Amino acid sequence: MVKQFEIPQSVVQDVYTGRSTPDVYSPYMKAIHDQHVIAVNVAYRIGSWIDVMFFGDDSTWKEEKEELIKFKGLRVTCATGCDDDTRLKFLKRDQRKRTGITTNPSMLAWNSNSGAAAINLAVHFGVKRIILFGFDMQLDEGQNQHWHKFYKTKITEVGTSFRRHLTNFPQIRSDLDALKIQVLNANPDSAIKYFEKVNFKDIKL
Repeated sequence: MVKQFEIPQSVVQDVYTGRSTPDVYSPYMKAIHDQHVIAVNVAYRIGSWIDVMFFGDDSTWKEEKEELIKFKGLRVTCATGCDDDTRLKFLKRDQRKRTGITTNPSMLAWNSNSGAAAINLAVHFGVKRIILFGFDMQLDEGQNQHWHKFYKTKITEVGTSFRRHLTNFPQIRSDLDALKIQVLNANPDSAIKYFEKVNFKDIKL
């Protein structure tokens, strides 16, 4: 995401260290302000132009509730501890289809990570093309992640989680192909190898 939107490294570092909040990214992302955008986890903090915030872990709601209830867009989750909160749109995790894409509109294939589940959510919205931003699925050269201040997970655990998450993408790709839904990965450095990688500037929105 940083490279594709040409966000200066100094701005990224300020967010990473907590000197700035994620909304400083918003001006660099004007090209998608008028598109339908699903933000995963704390990415909703980037701007009020985001349509949907999705999360799949109970901890996100516990840690973000105070800020998240101010979010004016749709709040969607498959977190098992949030099924009775009326401030959230809750979709069950499909136990018969735990990986890939479920076509049951009241459920999501969890795929063991929120980003992949958000792809399934986009499918339920009826899209024919999905563009991924910020799906690095790996740490940077300094073994950091850009949202470090906002996530409590230890960096050593993050790397292990990424490797586990990547195992679900072949099935996701297969199911999307069957549904004739195109996915473009707008991050040439992404560890996800199963979707066409593109430069955002070359995409016709």
